[in-house]
Amino acid sequence: MSSGGAREQILARVRRALADVPRAERPDDAPVPRDYLAVHGQRSHAASVDLLARNLTDYRARVHRTEAAGLPALLSRLLSERGARRVVVPPGLPRHWLVGAPVETVPDSAPAALTPHELDAMDSVVTGCALAIAETGTVVLDGDPDQGRRSITLVPDHHLCVVRTADQVVDSVPQALARLEPARPSTWISGPSATSDIELERVEGVHGPRTLEVILVAGDPRSASAPPLGVPPLDVRS
Repeated sequence: MSSGGAREQILARVRRALADVPRAERPDDAPVPRDYLAVHGQRSHAASVDLLARNLTDYRARVHRTEAAGLPALLSRLLSERGARRVVVPPGLPRHWLVGAPVETVPDSAPAALTPHELDAMDSVVTGCALAIAETGTVVLDGDPDQGRRSITLVPDHHLCVVRTADQVVDSVPQALARLEPARPSTWISGPSATSDIELERVEGVHGPRTLEVILVAGDPRSASAPPLGVPPLDVRS
């Protein structure tokens, strides 16, 4: 069948489906019930955080937990273990998060935004997030100052993403959509970038970071001060 014939066939089906709709009717004239489930099952907030950690781990993200005061030390250790030397930071990332980290922080902000070539030379990127969805193991970015441009989380090979468990973890996609600004572009991340070929061989790092590490932080890390040197953070892997 030609492309023109296929088009006419599809349009004919649309016309048949709309045959009983009055010509003067507009979309808002016929309310659509949206009584689908907003969340699947009942759970405490702590259980939702645990579910998020499990689902992120299932998607091969590396999950860590810490109190707010332990975040700088944990970030420093993870970057050191990675061997990262140059780290991209969005313009609104709290400065104390990387206090003491053995890295060069490279800011990305207009008018001195990094080029794709410069981003490709970076070892890691550290960001916050807009929210995280427990049922799907998804971290959502919406370009806020602590997250920066979409490209800074897609080009570097290692992404460290900080999630505040107190106010950024939601149960479901409907709950997430209700909190996001629909006019803003968002990036939804479930694990490291991956794809599979026809023989189902998984390949990671094809169109985004090869390694995603998510840090679930209890408390508010935006105002926490760096802990004294030598004080280890609480780090619980799921």
